[in-house]
Amino acid sequence: MTVKLLVADDHAIVRRGLRFLLEAQAGWQVCAEAENGQVAVDLAAEHRPQVAILDYSLPGLNGLEATRHIRLASPGTEVLIYTMHNNEDVIRDVLRAGARSYLLKTEDDAEVVRAVHALLRKQPYFSPRVSETLLDTFLTSDKVVASQILTSREREVIQLVAEGKSNRDIADRWKVSVKTVESHRTAAMRKLNLRSGVELALYAVRNKLIEP
Repeated sequence: MTVKLLVADDHAIVRRGLRFLLEAQAGWQVCAEAENGQVAVDLAAEHRPQVAILDYSLPGLNGLEATRHIRLASPGTEVLIYTMHNNEDVIRDVLRAGARSYLLKTEDDAEVVRAVHALLRKQPYFSPRVSETLLDTFLTSDKVVASQILTSREREVIQLVAEGKSNRDIADRWKVSVKTVESHRTAAMRKLNLRSGVELALYAVRNKLIEP
């Protein structure tokens, strides 16, 4: 039986490398590729892959929000986050969103194959460096981070504003009124104690919602 896989990364060379690596495994097929988070969600709903491999820093809809939407659109799809960010807050947030595996691009390519095998068995998988980060966090962390108090829409509006989208652009994308977008934006800024669009953009960069 063919194993269907989805790959989402905004760099074509990464997508090609993952396709080559994955399709070298007997019975594995990359059924879809996406260059941004929204396309990844749409393709996951269409193809229902067993595993979706997502970069965290996807444009439009980042890996966190894409994970959340994919798990809703295709509950049988396991999500693997494949990223440069070894950040405890990011790891925690994507796991809460429904991802079951987290790998760093700096680690051995074989980790990707091991992770997919584990997810096909419905088992979580973390690369060694990520496991160390999770252990350190478990032993030392007792803080509440700001991202935990933001809703999904508030995180998404922060990313889109930081990417240069206007309230009208976001309203058209979400198919809601501009007033609704302004409400989400205002709520996010109030919760994070931010006073301007510049501060909002800086928050997005610091918290890996977009690439600087």
